[in-house]
Amino acid sequence: MVHIFIAPGFEEIEAVTIADILRRCNLGVQFISMVSARQVSGAHGITISCDNLFRRSELEGSDCLVLPGGKACAEYLHRYEGLRKLLMKHDSYKGLIAAICASPMVLGEHGLLKGRRATCYPGFEGHLRGAKYTNESVVEDEHIITGRGPASAVAFAFAIAERLVPADVVQRVREDMLFN
Repeated sequence: MVHIFIAPGFEEIEAVTIADILRRCNLGVQFISMVSARQVSGAHGITISCDNLFRRSELEGSDCLVLPGGKACAEYLHRYEGLRKLLMKHDSYKGLIAAICASPMVLGEHGLLKGRRATCYPGFEGHLRGAKYTNESVVEDEHIITGRGPASAVAFAFAIAERLVPADVVQRVREDMLFN
């Protein structure tokens, strides 16, 4: 199961694009609300209904933890202690972690990017503590994937998919979506 963490002000195109592409690849995907309600509004007024509320014990063993961007969302995710603990544990066994736009700051501030290549939305580079910043669209360094921003959402989602499903499945979805 892939878990996408949703907090107020999330970047809608990133969250929904990732879920859409991963589901097309036959992966289980759940939106996890970081607030006490399942309904969460994004940065541009689009509200989504999350599958579950955050409960750390139910998220351990996830195939991938995904942090969509949006400045307010990233700041919320950074402050959420339960998520920090989950990320640290997932990182300890090299579980796949993916963050896009402003959210690589969460990984950087928690020390998960030290010595790694990473990208983020322009202006957030200072939060990538110890990382080797690059302005590439999508950066993969071992078990961590970072994406630059909304325009990178499709390529970012495919980078996640390539780690979790056979290459022929990813290729079929790319072709079906006319993404080459």
